[in-house]
Amino acid sequence: MSDTSDNRMGSMPVGRLLARMSLPMMLSFFIQALYNIVDSIFVARLSEDALTAVSLAFPMQMGMHAIAVGMGVGINAGVPRAIGEGNRSRAGKITGNAVTLDVLFILLFLVLSRFSNAIYAAQTDVSAIVTGGTTYLSILWMVSEGEFFGQLFEKLLVCTGRPVLAMTSQALGAVFNIVFDPLLIFGIGRSPRLGIAGAAIATVLGQVLGAVTALVMNLLLNHAVKVRASDFVPSGSAVTEILSVGFPSMVTIGLSSLSSFLINQILLTYSTTATAVYGIWAKLQNFCYMPVFGMNNGMVPILSYNHAAGKTDRVRKTFSLALSVIVCLEMVLFLVLFRIPGELLTLFDASDNMRSIGIPALRICLVSLPFGGATIIMTTAMQSLRHASYALAGNILRQFVFLYAAFSLLSAMTHSLSLIWVAVPLSEVLSFVSAMILMIFMRRELLGQRKE
Repeated sequence: MSDTSDNRMGSMPVGRLLARMSLPMMLSFFIQALYNIVDSIFVARLSEDALTAVSLAFPMQMGMHAIAVGMGVGINAGVPRAIGEGNRSRAGKITGNAVTLDVLFILLFLVLSRFSNAIYAAQTDVSAIVTGGTTYLSILWMVSEGEFFGQLFEKLLVCTGRPVLAMTSQALGAVFNIVFDPLLIFGIGRSPRLGIAGAAIATVLGQVLGAVTALVMNLLLNHAVKVRASDFVPSGSAVTEILSVGFPSMVTIGLSSLSSFLINQILLTYSTTATAVYGIWAKLQNFCYMPVFGMNNGMVPILSYNHAAGKTDRVRKTFSLALSVIVCLEMVLFLVLFRIPGELLTLFDASDNMRSIGIPALRICLVSLPFGGATIIMTTAMQSLRHASYALAGNILRQFVFLYAAFSLLSAMTHSLSLIWVAVPLSEVLSFVSAMILMIFMRRELLGQRKE
C-alpha cells in the first residue's frame, strides 16, 4: 500500500472511503451471484431432478467456498493491519503463508471429490439426482484452484486500496460463466452438449479466469506488498493471524453449508420438490446478501487499519454507516421481491406443484433479509476489531443453532410444509438479538482497553 493509500485509509472522509472501497465489490459480488442463479436457471431447463441435484450440491459447494472466503478475509484484515502498524515485511509473510495454505486446501478437495457419489447416495435413491449431482460436485471439487486463488488474490487487491481491479477480475469470470453456461449445457453451435457437467465446467473455468486475472493484476499493478520466496514457508504466527480472523468467516459459511445439508434431509421427507424450492431460496438469499458481502470487503480493511492506528472515531463512523446502508438496502430488496415470488419461480421453469410450495415459502423467507444483513455486518466488525471469539459465537448461533433448531422444531411440532418456512425469519431475528448483545460486550471491552 503506497503512502497515498495509507493516507486515504486514515484520513479520507469515511463515507467517501467506504463507498470507494465497497461499491466496486458490491457490483462484483452481484455479478458473481447472478451467474450462480443463472447456473440453476439453465439447469432447471434440463429437468426438475437436475435442479434438485444442483440444489443438493449447494451445501458442499459452499463448504469449499467457506474456506476460500475465510482465507481471503484473513488477508483482507491482516495485510492492512500490518501496514497500519508500519510492518510491510509482515504483510508479505501473511500473503505468502495464505498461498501455501490454499495449496493444501486445494489438495484436500481433490481427495474429497472421490466421495461425491457416496454423499449423494446417502441422501436420495433417485438415480437421476445421484448421477447428475455426483458429476456436478466432482468437477467443482476437483478444479478448486480458481475458487481458492480467486478469493485470495481479489482480497489482496481490495485490502491494498484497489477494489476496482478486484471487481474487474471477478466480473470477467462471471461473464465467462454466464456466456458458456448455455453453450456447454445445451450444446449450442459447435459446443458439445454436456448437460449438468457443462454447468460445472463453465463455473470452474470462470473461476480460473478470474483468479488468473487477479494474479496478473497483483503482479503488474499492485506494489503495496512484496512477497519473497521465504514468505511461503509456513510461519506459526502468520498462520495464526490469518486463521484467527478468517476462521469465523469459515465457520459462518461452513455452518451454513452443514445446516443446509441437514435441512435438506428434513425437506426430503416432504418431497424432492421442497428441496428444490429451498435450493432456489439459498441462491436467492445469496444474491440478496451480495451488497452485505461487498460492504464487508470494503469495511474490513478500513476498520483493521484505523483500529491498529488508534483512530477510534473513524472505526465507529465506518461501522455505523455500513450498518445503516445495509439495513436500508436489504429492506428495499425485501419490499421489491416480496411482490414477485411467482415471477422468480418462473425463471426456474417451476411446475405447478413447485409454484404452490414456492410462492408462500419465498415470501416468508424474504422477511429475514434486513435482520440477516445487519447480523453479518455486526459479526464481521467483531472479527476486524480482534474479537473473533464473539464473531465465532454469533456465527455459530446464526448459521447452525438457531436455523437448524427452528426447522427441526417446526417440522416436529406442525408436520406442515407450509409452516416450516417460518424457521428462516425466526432464526434471523434471534441471531440479530444475539449479535446486538455480543456487540454490547465487545464495546465494553474496547472501552476498558482504552482506559488502560
